[in-house]
Amino acid sequence: MFVLLLGSATATTAVTPSTVAHATTVYVTRTGKHYFYNRHDRGLNRAKKVYSVSLSTAKRRGLTLSATEKAPTKKKVAKKKVVKKAPKKKKTVAKKKVAKKKTTKKKAAKKVTKKKKTSAKASGTYVAAAKKYRVKVVNKNKPGFSKATLSTKKGAWQKYGQLDLYNRASAANAMLNKKLMPTAKREALTINPTGWHNKRIKSGWLYNRSHLIGYQLTGQNNNWKNLITGTRQLNDPGMTKYENKVATYLKASSKHYVRYRVTPVFKNHELLARGVKMQAQSVGSNKVKFNVYLPNTQTSMKLNYANGLSKVAK
Repeated sequence: MFVLLLGSATATTAVTPSTVAHATTVYVTRTGKHYFYNRHDRGLNRAKKVYSVSLSTAKRRGLTLSATEKAPTKKKVAKKKVVKKAPKKKKTVAKKKVAKKKTTKKKAAKKVTKKKKTSAKASGTYVAAAKKYRVKVVNKNKPGFSKATLSTKKGAWQKYGQLDLYNRASAANAMLNKKLMPTAKREALTINPTGWHNKRIKSGWLYNRSHLIGYQLTGQNNNWKNLITGTRQLNDPGMTKYENKVATYLKASSKHYVRYRVTPVFKNHELLARGVKMQAQSVGSNKVKFNVYLPNTQTSMKLNYANGLSKVAK
């Protein structure tokens, strides 16, 4: 199992055998695809760490109930029927009460229907891509880094933001230099980022495991904090075009530094990023300088950003 659907450290807590979970609490592992009602279920025997989350949170992250157990069911308690003999004069009143009960049932049925509609909206809608893929220039292409963040006193460095409550990657920052660039070939990626529902389309695979900071710049590969689900157009030629500009500049001299930041843009609780913002500034010159927004779209496809599902646009 590869998918990790846990949030930040504040959202989940490790549990021990003495922990008592309330009715809506379930148990999950760090990389599991299933949730468990029973803390001691055999499906959790090999797990190094077990976390407790609410059932609604587990379902919202796409986890399913483990096949090793069944969801707890509530026992129906049979109610004793008490038959009251009403006097003949109160027959009319009794009929009115029955009518009121029927009206109440109809109102309850309407409320249930409304709830179903709300849950349907929560599943998200499919958004069609523009006919032509376009990169948007932000702030007149000025990255906007402060003088303090352009300092090279600490040499080359890289920093990746923590995963959020929905296991989504956040901003990746770096002071790039030739020293950080890898010499080994990139290994296969095994992590499935949030919103990962890949499939074949006419042009090839719809999605790529997109690095926020490209592998050629820092050598980061299977790093949860550096990967998102990105369309082929977003990843290549989109992000690759700008990454190559930076890489070419860095390779030219070991004295070249580039302040770099890549930020995925998520809307509300959606698992698939709407796009990516890329910012770069070469230190001591303007040979590398850009501030752009790249949409996470694919021509001829409709994407559901709530969960990453897709379908062909007609």
